[in-house]
Amino acid sequence: MSERREGKAMKGRKVLTAVAITAGLALSVAGCGGGDDGKSGKATSSSTPAKQDRGEKQGKASPGAPTDKTLAEVKSNGITLTVTSAARDGGGFVTVSGRVLNSTEGRWVGAEWISDEQELKKNGGSLAGASLVDETGKKKYLILRDTSGRCLCTTFQGGVPQGGTIDWFAQFPAPPEGTTKVQLQVPTMPPATVEISEGE
Repeated sequence: MSERREGKAMKGRKVLTAVAITAGLALSVAGCGGGDDGKSGKATSSSTPAKQDRGEKQGKASPGAPTDKTLAEVKSNGITLTVTSAARDGGGFVTVSGRVLNSTEGRWVGAEWISDEQELKKNGGSLAGASLVDETGKKKYLILRDTSGRCLCTTFQGGVPQGGTIDWFAQFPAPPEGTTKVQLQVPTMPPATVEISEGE
């Protein structure tokens, strides 16, 4: 009898142990699931789109970012000259800048824009032949140059390929303070009326 009772007691303990382990596992699984209960999953998924939304907004804002303002644009012989800035600087000069687009059928070297002045001819294809005209003051301002006769302007070394663009600049003596509009004159191109802004 004692052996049977001990056998039954052993079986009972095994059953209780199995039940306890099962219950413990069930609680631990429920505990893990309860911490995630869908709310944390939702929080994660909602925070991710929020970041994506911010990124999309920034992406949409960038195309609307300020770009160069076109002050003037003139065309001749397949060349488009765009002026995007004409700023008066504290040193007594005006810097005019923009872009050149080559729509000809080959490489463009700017040879037709060479200055007639002997000193500036050695600049080659460049904006050395450009000038500013103050119609009100009836004055013409030629391109500035350094002591060696090099123009303070862009030179088109190597040229501009067909369909290509290049940024350019040219510096001139500044007209009087009251003068706000001038004409940029470049050989072979129509005059471009530009408004002078005050530099920083």
